[in-house]
Amino acid sequence: MAQPDNREQQIIFEFGELLSIIERLHRRLLDVLKAELDRRFPAKLNAVQALLLYNIGDSVMTAGELRSRGHYLGSNVSYNLKKLVNQGFIHYSRSLEDRRSVTVRLTDEGHHVRQMVEQILLAQCRTLEAERWLGVGDLNQVNEVLHTLERFWAARLSL
Repeated sequence: MAQPDNREQQIIFEFGELLSIIERLHRRLLDVLKAELDRRFPAKLNAVQALLLYNIGDSVMTAGELRSRGHYLGSNVSYNLKKLVNQGFIHYSRSLEDRRSVTVRLTDEGHHVRQMVEQILLAQCRTLEAERWLGVGDLNQVNEVLHTLERFWAARLSL
């Protein structure tokens, strides 16, 4: 097997760094949300659940759609949905056509949490811009690159 040249080594390094950063960013976001939630909802709601509520928003969808649309990244969506239903953040109903299928939507309390998460994220964005960490143009460039990577992987899945 041929040894990778310097360019190949560089791109492998940069790609690995990108993947590590994406994973760390998601964990950091969960840490920020957890800190805020602990102040506002001690021991009632975790960051993954709050982000799930945020991502559901005004939609009505099935648990499967939560994962397929990228609203939930974990493997235990059923567990978190059950907890959110039991705590009054989500209303669920079984499909009349397929009793195995459950649709979910936010309750008023779920919408309250969603608005709180939105306020936390908005405060983060304002601080990013005010302290000149990143502006809207920078975020747009990052999003373009990440969407390109997402399309690349989606295309590979369909081969």
